Amino acid sequence: MASFAEAPAGDAAKGAKIFKTKCAQCHVAEAGGGHKQGPNLGGLFGRVSGTTEGFAYSAANKNKGVKWGEDTLYDYLLNPKKYIPGTKMVFAGLKKPQDRADLIAHLKAATK
Repeated sequence: MASFAEAPAGDAAKGAKIFKTKCAQCHVAEAGGGHKQGPNLGGLFGRVSGTTEGFAYSAANKNKGVKWGEDTLYDYLLNPKKYIPGTKMVFAGLKKPQDRADLIAHLKAATK
């Protein structure tokens, strides 16, 4: 698996479209928004998995203890169930490196 360091440059506008079609049904990106089926993603970068207040995470997500950054998200978004076995997240992942890079570019701006 290629790392984020080898990923193509991300396009935040394309990432916003990916978020809208693949993520928004379960997540809110803006800080202060409510939780949906998945947790609010505000303040995602630098946060440890399973720690958003008010969301009922799986034990797997709480126990993984991963610090979210470009590199960890890039690997996670490829196959969330493989990255965190036992996660409640039902998303199959983004197989294309460009799609993952674009989504991460969007999330960096949208989750501040």
